[in-house]
Amino acid sequence: MFLSNWVKTILFLIGSAVLTHWIPTAFFRNLDTMVHEFGHAVVTLALSGKVMYIELYRDQSGVTLSTMTKSWAIIPVSLAGYMTASMFAWFLFSAYAKGKQRLGLQVTAILSILSLVLFVRNGYGIMFLVGFIVITVVVLALTPKWLRDFYYLLLAFLCLEESVFGPISLVLYAAQNSGKAGDATNLANHTGVPAIVWAIGFTLFALWCAKQAVSAFLGRNKGAARRSRPAAVSSYRE
Repeated sequence: MFLSNWVKTILFLIGSAVLTHWIPTAFFRNLDTMVHEFGHAVVTLALSGKVMYIELYRDQSGVTLSTMTKSWAIIPVSLAGYMTASMFAWFLFSAYAKGKQRLGLQVTAILSILSLVLFVRNGYGIMFLVGFIVITVVVLALTPKWLRDFYYLLLAFLCLEESVFGPISLVLYAAQNSGKAGDATNLANHTGVPAIVWAIGFTLFALWCAKQAVSAFLGRNKGAARRSRPAAVSSYRE
């Protein structure tokens, strides 16, 4: 059963990657980047650091520039990006499993607004966030339920895919050049643990969150299927 769940997760991720690449989704893929950088920023502030700015780029990459008074704080801040993105994807599917798509979209919009107001300062990042917030608010306020659910699942699947394949790409970067592996490099520089080990750790955590997300999604669909079956009525004669 344990192995079966992991097989389902891997097949689910591959299937979602194939399907989402058939749709022009480059713009919406920046949501995962925004959540990643937002995670860095929130942990920086929680540890009494200062966030200078966040930049989001057209190629779905991003950067958070911050300063911290405690040298050890770079470790939790560096951990926060990929882990926040993975947990956010899990959250979206958990909300879907509970029929709370509207709540999921509201949380997504609030995070986007906070990022726009507090952190993001480059031109493309501002343009993306304004556009994304407008689209999400319109979907929430004006569209029928079927279209809102489609939009929600599109965002959820994109976040799930990006949250897993991002760390996998990081493993490849760390294997090729450990000095250019982003958060894994920062962690390696401050802990002495090789960047590829951190990248593998991010990947394993992302896969675990993905398994929880897939289980929630499949559990919701099974429950819906059971509810839609007609009840069997038994009769007898004396």
